[in-house]
Amino acid sequence: MANADHSRRPVKAFGATAVGAARARLRAARLGLWLIAAVLAVRQLAVVLATPRGERLTDLETWVGPNGVLHVKGSLYDSTRFTGTPFGGLVLKPFTRSAEQALGWGWTFGTLLLVVALGLVVARALPQPVSRRTALLAAPVAISLLMLSLPVRNTLWLGQTSIIPVLLVLLGCFVVRGERTSGVLIGLAAALQPTMLLFTPLLWFTGRRRAAASTGVTFAASTAIAWAAMPHDSYTYWVHHMVGVGLGGEANDLANQSLHGTLLRLGVTGPLEIGLFFALGAAVACLGLRRAVRYARDGQLLLAVAITGCAAIAVSPTSWQHQLLWVLLAVVGRVGRRTSDRYLWPVAVVLVMTLPAKMVLPDMTPLYPLRDNVVLLAALAAATVVPFLSRTSTYYRAPIPTQYAPPVPARFRHVPLVPFLRRVLTRPNLLLELLLIRVTYAAYSKVRLAATGGSNSKGRVRAEEHGRQILDVERFLHIDIERAVNHAVAKVDWLREFLDFYYASFHFVVPLTVLGVLYWRRPVDYRWARSALGFATLLALVGFWLYPLAPPRLMPSLGIIDTVHGVQDFSEPEYGTLTALTNQYAAMPSLHFGWSLWCGIVIAIVAPKWWMKALGLLHPFFTVTAIVATGNHWILDAAGGAAVVAAGFGLTYALQGPRARLATAAAAEVSSETSAPKKDRTPS
Repeated sequence: MANADHSRRPVKAFGATAVGAARARLRAARLGLWLIAAVLAVRQLAVVLATPRGERLTDLETWVGPNGVLHVKGSLYDSTRFTGTPFGGLVLKPFTRSAEQALGWGWTFGTLLLVVALGLVVARALPQPVSRRTALLAAPVAISLLMLSLPVRNTLWLGQTSIIPVLLVLLGCFVVRGERTSGVLIGLAAALQPTMLLFTPLLWFTGRRRAAASTGVTFAASTAIAWAAMPHDSYTYWVHHMVGVGLGGEANDLANQSLHGTLLRLGVTGPLEIGLFFALGAAVACLGLRRAVRYARDGQLLLAVAITGCAAIAVSPTSWQHQLLWVLLAVVGRVGRRTSDRYLWPVAVVLVMTLPAKMVLPDMTPLYPLRDNVVLLAALAAATVVPFLSRTSTYYRAPIPTQYAPPVPARFRHVPLVPFLRRVLTRPNLLLELLLIRVTYAAYSKVRLAATGGSNSKGRVRAEEHGRQILDVERFLHIDIERAVNHAVAKVDWLREFLDFYYASFHFVVPLTVLGVLYWRRPVDYRWARSALGFATLLALVGFWLYPLAPPRLMPSLGIIDTVHGVQDFSEPEYGTLTALTNQYAAMPSLHFGWSLWCGIVIAIVAPKWWMKALGLLHPFFTVTAIVATGNHWILDAAGGAAVVAAGFGLTYALQGPRARLATAAAAEVSSETSAPKKDRTPS
């Protein structure tokens, strides 16, 4: 018995040590997230307050500034610059006596405090049950996402009141006690933003009828008070402008993400547009409320509130960008049976609400209707079609787990540095991959275009100086063959045309094809190869920033023939319209060669036949020939491309460990097993 007791003590000590380490990691993560939230808040304050007067808080200036509409006699809506309700104007009236500068500072800090309060309420309102880790980390994550979101950034920049109605609704639903008090808060929100009345039927059909009645009474009383104090303004807003329609910017402006604005942008006008708007709005409101009531009864009240808010966005005549926070709150819904699918909806929502639409969808004419209305589409999806899981679903708390490959022994002791980045056997979600690839490439293009050494004269001088340095090094190494190869190829028409076509076309086609084949046939290798490519591209961006370099075709004294873009006028620093599309001095390292070398290495490793491996290795050979022959890169640029690719594979190895050597058939078998449907108890 003594021996048994002694044998248990080390086990207990080990368990206590593990628990203590886990708690320490949780505390560190929580502290780090709060630090990120604080940094984002300070950054938003700095951006707003550092902007010159006249360029910031423009809406607040329009309302309560020295020449604002609240100072001028007559109607608030004579200039259509004031877009709030008469009750909102009545509430803002006292602020007009404050000094403009003090009001600007106070408004900005006050809005920031409202955002923090909103994040705390959202974290508290998460559908139960939640783990202790989620409960501790939810608040800083929510505040950080709110700080990054476009609606909050616009609210801080413009000096808007759009956060107040959202916070009032959430306080009424989750914080205050008593249905009457809850209804008063939501009624005040509706008095400031009439579409918040859509929460009244939500309260009624979920059994909170006193709150619903209190909401209606408070809204009516507030509106009546404003009507008594400002009868002409109230008539103008409610009757002449039909609940504010036509106030502010043009209704067909891209910032108006409502059904009304979308129909106008699509060219539908007149009675047809009005009829379609009312019909579609009624359908969205009914379907959204039906879903919201169902999820509220399921215990997901925050999701129900977000769905109702998304429906309000769609049915409102005008839903400006600073009024779209409800879409971000819909991130709390759980979608997907597999663990790997759970990330699609929250990632899509966060990207839509934090990035410009041009970064989410490509700049292609057929996609303009989607790109111009991407926030409305997200709101409509949340309100009507996204299949959020109920808490009674088998997969709500226990989705189909991700299958991992067995670890492969590494050559070094501390590899992998990030052990949880294990090799996943199943394919990642295709829509999520496409979305992340699109956003990543958009960010890459933006950074590449903005890299030091653009079309200005200072950047051009610096890039050409670096070009002379590269040429001197190549002459020292006796590899300065660019001019000789370029002139030799230019004399052979068929060879010049072939290399021009290869340079312009295969740069994107081959890497995308390799990624597509790996995704479909070898999902384990897809993740490994994608990580290496991402690291290589990130390192290349650092090179573009640190060492802007003029390619041979843009070196005036070298005499290179630009076979792809035509003759360049060196007296013009912009060299035509091409500079507006891409940074022509982003030459070191060469990603043309780097991506082709990545393709060759991946094909050589995973291809089953020797001739496939040889064919794959021919691609970097043809690419280096094309980039040199067309005058677009130096030989050393290709060496730089090879270096970042080698570093990309090295980082992948260091962080994730060796590539998992698993047969394709086994991976496919595991994928088919994990994707097999299980019986779900989700109610219809």
